[in-house]
Amino acid sequence: MVSLEQKITLQYYNDNAQSFAQNTQQVNFQCLQQEFLKYIPIGGSILDFGCGAGRDSRYFLSKGYQVQAVDGAEQLALLAEKYIQQGVLCQSFLDFSETDAYDGVWACASLLHLPWYELRLVLSKLANSLHNDGIFYASFKYGDFAGIRNGRYFTDMTEARWQELMQDFDAWVVLKLWITTDVREGRSDERWLNILCKKR
Repeated sequence: MVSLEQKITLQYYNDNAQSFAQNTQQVNFQCLQQEFLKYIPIGGSILDFGCGAGRDSRYFLSKGYQVQAVDGAEQLALLAEKYIQQGVLCQSFLDFSETDAYDGVWACASLLHLPWYELRLVLSKLANSLHNDGIFYASFKYGDFAGIRNGRYFTDMTEARWQELMQDFDAWVVLKLWITTDVREGRSDERWLNILCKKR
């Protein structure tokens, strides 16, 4: 099941997979990766949900964690497989369905491509995939924009919008919300909302 918003976004990533990989695979993201790993048992299982070209999966694997990488864009999934030297599941976010499978879910700059009406459903699916006390991380561009931007669909997020999304959603408790700037060269003026939660 793929919505129109997802189709537009997946087409963009399939058409631009090589350049996207070149722009993201070597970006130093250790500050956020290590903040997430502080809560994950040594050697634990991680779902990299929307793995892109595999940067974060490769880092987690290098630290001895078990990783299941998932991405909806076939061309990116193929590049990620080569980069991390293991299989990557190519699947629509809406088709994802696992239960009690992971110690942590890492959704870095991936859920932001879902329209608001799909976010809650996918968040429920991700909560179901976690063990009790499992950790969830996500990042969104900071703001209240929703729509097509630079060839992709975006749902931006603020603290208030996240709280609105979480109304009556008691699957997890928020551990931390914080804002960072983009680490890619020439994009330090872009801000991101980072979210860290623990499953109840």
